[in-house]
Amino acid sequence: MPVITIDGQEITVENGTTILEAAESAGIDIPVICYHDATTSNGLCRICVVDVNGGRLLQPACVAGCQDGATIETRNERVERSRRTILEMLNSAVDLSEAPEIQAMMADYEVDTQRFPDARPREHKVIDDNPFYIRDYSQCVLCWRCVQVCAEDAQYTFALTFGERGYDTHITTTFEVGMTDSPCVFCGQCVGVCPTGALKPKVQWGLEQGLSPDEIRQATRTGKKRKT
Repeated sequence: MPVITIDGQEITVENGTTILEAAESAGIDIPVICYHDATTSNGLCRICVVDVNGGRLLQPACVAGCQDGATIETRNERVERSRRTILEMLNSAVDLSEAPEIQAMMADYEVDTQRFPDARPREHKVIDDNPFYIRDYSQCVLCWRCVQVCAEDAQYTFALTFGERGYDTHITTTFEVGMTDSPCVFCGQCVGVCPTGALKPKVQWGLEQGLSPDEIRQATRTGKKRKT
């Protein structure tokens, strides 16, 4: 079994253990965004990067396996600089006002929220096309969790996918159809794994918008927003 040293602690782990799992077993916290216990790790967000043996590239702890004899630092200057930059880039492009875990990371890593003043934030209209939840992709960090839990990781419904490319990449349905015209069975698992408020129960959203109970009941029956 591999023996590794992580932040000065020597531990023995099972073969196939990821660095993130090893850190958790040693009581060491590594921040994550795209990682979730219910979904397959893909190393998308890179917020969990760590320094392995002082290598040229930092490694994503959620997918990198533990190698015998490895010396791992989970929080040195290189790691902190990388995580801070990722958070600053996210903040410049996405509304993180309803992402408390990411806000806590930003405070911990002393993020400069004005580092990219000329960045163009993502702008998406709130999609209210079903009786159960709304989609606000201006708050989406493209963590992939909702797509994964809707697919092989849990529901096998395949109602959600990626649309467009580059800066215009966003979560959507196949052929951009409304949610009621998609294979969605409204299980709510995508809402449960969303870390930012991009997917939200309609009742909660209605209360935040100041809708009355009657208006919320009407909205949840029809899937239509209140006229303004």
